[in-house]
Amino acid sequence: MPQPSWFDQTPAWVWWSCFPVLGGGAIAYAGSKTGSTAWIVAGACFVAAAIIFPSVPVISNLFGFVWVAQITTAFVLKREYLAKTYPTDLPLPEDTKLFTAIAAHRPKVDINSCSKNDLVNILGLPIVYANDLDSLRSEGYIFTNLEELHDILGIPNLTLKRIESLVVFSYDYRQESGYSWKRLNLMSADELEGLGLESSVAKAIAAERQSHGEFKSLMDIKKRTGIPFSAYRHLT
Repeated sequence: MPQPSWFDQTPAWVWWSCFPVLGGGAIAYAGSKTGSTAWIVAGACFVAAAIIFPSVPVISNLFGFVWVAQITTAFVLKREYLAKTYPTDLPLPEDTKLFTAIAAHRPKVDINSCSKNDLVNILGLPIVYANDLDSLRSEGYIFTNLEELHDILGIPNLTLKRIESLVVFSYDYRQESGYSWKRLNLMSADELEGLGLESSVAKAIAAERQSHGEFKSLMDIKKRTGIPFSAYRHLT
C-alpha cells in the first residue's frame, strides 16, 4: 500500500497561492512541473491581474475576487497535481478513483508485450496471476480484452475493473463467438479429435472433465491435465 500521506499532503506551492502575485507564480510553477500549459497560462493571468487591478481605480475593487479565485484554483488543482506527480516507485493505491487519476497520466501497459515486472509493480497484479499470464504468452496466446483475463486466468472482476484504465491490448483477433475454449467443456473426446486434437490429449481432457467437473479457465485446463496450452491452442 502507498503511504496514505501522499494524497493527504498539501504541496508548498498551494500555500504560496495565498499570496498576491506570488500565488499566480506558484500555480505556473505547478504547471511547469506537470507539463500543463493551461496551468502556466492561468498562473500568468493571476500574476498580471494582481499587478494591474490594484493600480486601476475602476477595477481595483475586484482584486479581492481575483485573489480568492487564485486560492480556490490552487486547491482545486492540488489533487490532480498529486496524481500527476505520484512516484513511480510506489505501488498504485487500492482506491479505484485514485488509481484512475494516476493512470490517466501514465503510459498504458500492453498486456501482450509488457514485462512480468510491469504486471506486478505497475498494475499491482498478484504474482500468481502474473506468472500464469506470462506462461500463456510464452506459449503464443494473445489476449484481446479484460474479459479474457477473467475467463482464462481467473483474475477477479474487481481487480480488472481497477486496472481497466491502465491497460491496452496490442492485437485484437478471433472475435467470432464460435471461437472459444469453452468448447472443451462441451465436446466428447471423439469430437475434440475431430477438431484436430491428438487422441491422447482429447481423451485426457474429456476424462479430467468427467472426473472433476467443468474447467473454469484455460489455465485450469493446463493445471489439471498437465497438457501444454499449445496442444489445444487452435481451439481458443
